[in-house]
Amino acid sequence: MASTVSLWILVAAAIALTGWRARRFASALASAPRADRFDQPLQRLKGVASAIGLHRKMLRKPLAGILHAIIFVSFFVLFTATIEAFGSRLFPGFSLAPIGGETWIAVLQDMFAVLMLVGVGLALYQRYHLKPARFVGSSGRDAAIIYVLIVLIVASLLLEAAARISGGADGSWRPVAALLARGLGRLGVPAHAAEAVFSWVHVGAILAFLVYIPGSKHRHMVLAAPNIYFRNLQPRGLAPAVPPTRDTPGVASLAEFDWKQQLDLLSCTECGRCQAVCPAYAAGQPLSPKTLITDMRDALAAGPAAGPLVGGVISEATLWACTTCRACMEECPVEIEHLPKIIDMRRHLVDEGRVSAGLQDALSNLTRLGNSMGKPSRMRARWTKELGFPVKDARSEPVDVLWFVGDYASYDPRVQEVTRKVAELLTAAGVDFGILFDAERNSGNDVRRAGEEGLFETLAQSNIDAIKGCTFNRIVTTDPHSLNALKNDYRHFGAEFEVLHYTALLAELIAAGKLDIAPADGARVTYHDPCYLGRYNGGFDAPRALIRAAGYGLHDMPRCRENSFCCGAGGGRIWQGDDGVAERPSENRIREALGLGDIRYFVVACPKDKVMYAAAVDALGVADTLEVKDIAELIVLRTGGADGVPAEAVRPEIVSDTIGR
Repeated sequence: MASTVSLWILVAAAIALTGWRARRFASALASAPRADRFDQPLQRLKGVASAIGLHRKMLRKPLAGILHAIIFVSFFVLFTATIEAFGSRLFPGFSLAPIGGETWIAVLQDMFAVLMLVGVGLALYQRYHLKPARFVGSSGRDAAIIYVLIVLIVASLLLEAAARISGGADGSWRPVAALLARGLGRLGVPAHAAEAVFSWVHVGAILAFLVYIPGSKHRHMVLAAPNIYFRNLQPRGLAPAVPPTRDTPGVASLAEFDWKQQLDLLSCTECGRCQAVCPAYAAGQPLSPKTLITDMRDALAAGPAAGPLVGGVISEATLWACTTCRACMEECPVEIEHLPKIIDMRRHLVDEGRVSAGLQDALSNLTRLGNSMGKPSRMRARWTKELGFPVKDARSEPVDVLWFVGDYASYDPRVQEVTRKVAELLTAAGVDFGILFDAERNSGNDVRRAGEEGLFETLAQSNIDAIKGCTFNRIVTTDPHSLNALKNDYRHFGAEFEVLHYTALLAELIAAGKLDIAPADGARVTYHDPCYLGRYNGGFDAPRALIRAAGYGLHDMPRCRENSFCCGAGGGRIWQGDDGVAERPSENRIREALGLGDIRYFVVACPKDKVMYAAAVDALGVADTLEVKDIAELIVLRTGGADGVPAEAVRPEIVSDTIGR
């Protein structure tokens, strides 16, 4: 009776202490601005089942995924032992025996106790022997405390059962505990005394674990599933709109973030997967997506004592280092949304005029002239002068395809030749296309992600008005950044267009037999997936289909498709300097391509990539070894042959997957 009362007191104290430790986080979430994350419940549940039940992202790193799966499953099985431990002590007569507590449940507890210890052993091996770089900046002390508590809980469970068997209980259903019982017998340990000691160690370790969790990164045990459930189900390329209830465009304090953005902070596991794929972090810049989240989390816990968020907890240099490539969000196993936070804090900096000189110049040019180059609008279509045919003005005559060309494709001499090549291919295929000439403005994709929401709205509305003044069926663009803005961000203004990347259109034309290509010699090439075409909009297959159709042997990069490594230009980074950069992301990527061996061309499908990687090849002095080519430059039209393209080169079903719905 005394032990039961003592345990009731301990349980009540532990629950109270746990609530007290969690109070500040709960209060912050309760008072945070609202977020609409309750739609599509079935889709949300499917995401939870995939992420947690199947460990879809966790298993991308096999060792970490396997050990986490072992610990995860073992936790649920051993929770039956926790129920039994507290139930039998708090409620006399309680037992799981009627449902197999002393038979099949006992066997499972024995087996999974060992598996849990194996999982913890693998975790220790990974953290303290392999020492992955992604753990830099994570709390090793926090991890060590949890490991100790888990080992105490599991070891005491086994030893308590062993002592009970040593005292005469049936051990046939507990083979591991029975083996330990023999050892206790040989040591002459008093069975009943040992059982009592291990029983109290077991429940004490469980209560310590409960109390520790609210202040630990292992909160994710409770919060990961809700955070995944409430993930953003809007298109990936849609940047967060400024809520109408907000007085200013940006966010200057944690209290201004909605409850989902704050829940993100509390759900972080510090696994470092986001940090491992971040191009800014790899370049030696002061941004780690992981520490961005954990620093904000710690500030949430500290309250006003943490000081100002923007420029204090999170430095300005950290925010401006981001390329908005979205790799961090793609990799995060608990669906933390890093970019909306960065964009909102950038909006605050822009609102206060705290931007670099290079970015200020670009924004000024965009405000005055509609492009970041500082060129007059009348020069936007000058690239057409060197074509041997006229290009239609879509403002004055109907076209089937409206081509939104983009700034770099229009103005940059390094890209204009590619732009002309695309025009020639479209003409050869008989495509009825036209452009906006001087009515086109920068799409605003990177302007918005740099935090200049007002300028983005101006540019977007100007383009929408120009586009709506034309008669056309669909829009094509050579610029993935423009593709993303036109297809996704313009929805905020009620403008929904069918927009596709030029590679999808060319693949469609080849599949329809409208482009007759002369196959190349089969030389090996590699292809770089642009962030805004691939990771943001799923355009992975059409570029590869075109490369193969052109007769080249494609060797994918080690980091490809969803895991592609950013060139470093996005999010306005192309307008800023390289101060503090140890190695440019573009140079990192070219080194990766050189490691593939006999590769003739580094193939791109984005005007910014053409600029960034051509500069990287020159900077590394490898122009004689590797040449940067746009996909359009690989395509050579057949002059009179009728053999066509091999049927397997471009399959219609691949094209339909990449046009982007």
